[in-house]
Amino acid sequence: MQIGVFSVSDITRDPVTGRIPTEGERIKAAVAIARKVEEIGMDVYATGEHHNPPFYASSPTTLLGYIAAQTERIILSTTTTLITTNDPVKIAEDFAMLQHVADGRVDLVLGRGNTAPVYPWFGKDPQDSVELTVENYNLLRQLWDKDTVNWEGKFRTPLRNFTATPPPLDGVAPFVWHGSIRTPQIAEIAAYFGDGFFANNIFWPKEHYMQLIGLYRERYEHYGHGRADQAIVGLGGQFFMRKNSQDAINEFRPYFDNAPVYGHGPTMEDFTAQTPLTVGSPQEVLEKTLTFQEYFGDYQRQLFLIDHAGLPLKTVLEQLDLFGEYVLPELRKELDSRRPAGVPDGPTHAARVAARNDAAGAVPASAPSPSAAAAGVQ
Repeated sequence: MQIGVFSVSDITRDPVTGRIPTEGERIKAAVAIARKVEEIGMDVYATGEHHNPPFYASSPTTLLGYIAAQTERIILSTTTTLITTNDPVKIAEDFAMLQHVADGRVDLVLGRGNTAPVYPWFGKDPQDSVELTVENYNLLRQLWDKDTVNWEGKFRTPLRNFTATPPPLDGVAPFVWHGSIRTPQIAEIAAYFGDGFFANNIFWPKEHYMQLIGLYRERYEHYGHGRADQAIVGLGGQFFMRKNSQDAINEFRPYFDNAPVYGHGPTMEDFTAQTPLTVGSPQEVLEKTLTFQEYFGDYQRQLFLIDHAGLPLKTVLEQLDLFGEYVLPELRKELDSRRPAGVPDGPTHAARVAARNDAAGAVPASAPSPSAAAAGVQ
């Protein structure tokens, strides 16, 4: 099990102090959080991609490249790399470069993005989002898997005898997760290619994600990549903890009540009852996180959102210290002991290099195209 932290890169006013951090402060805070993630023994740090206020992470690979120089062990990932508005050539080259810089400690989550105004800023139409996803990902796979690419599609100029540089480290592309909060076509694409599926699992009731993950597992087996329980699943989650549960509730309430993402809606008590958010003691965080396996099956990666809603950096680092001391060892122990034989570990570059020959030809020649497969999902 890979356990880590992900950020949506929001810049939010602290409702207690009234202060709004600068973009520079939030960027430096991300580096400090990633270093703390490694220090306490977690495995992954991931950042989002946004091109609109109030977010700062417009260039994830730049940020992750800097973090790579500050760390030695953790996997560096994204919570969304926009497959719709980014040029696949740029994605291919940026992440291959990051692979080399970070000695392979790199993967990424591809997603459509959920901010419609961003599309025209990059010359795209949000109505084309699913079709863009399918076409761009097909091209991205070719850029990583072939030395020379000849390609023509609907949404960009053709490529003739094109070679992306640098090539992926050791000839093995970064592992790809496909992220979605509501779109079954994305689960279909992930299953078709035998990639991972990441459900952000922070705002919706468990039944919503059970449907998406169930579809992904079913289709993963259908396409011949392995049993449904061997599909590669990642989950998000949220917590705020103090040693005393009531202290956590009292401290977090103003942040919850004023957060743009879920403030001014359900009460914190209703929201924690209906979603994965846990506000309480370390034991409560542990117990609720362990229920994820019961609902979604055995999975490979658990990431937590904790640096949001205006929480100051000092508080976020305290959260990580508490997690590292009281939750992380028991969570690892319990999840690893429950995992049946044959369920794979979380993907790493070293493991993928060792298994590259076995992985070749995983998609049957008779399978339908991913475009047709995705279009057929209702």
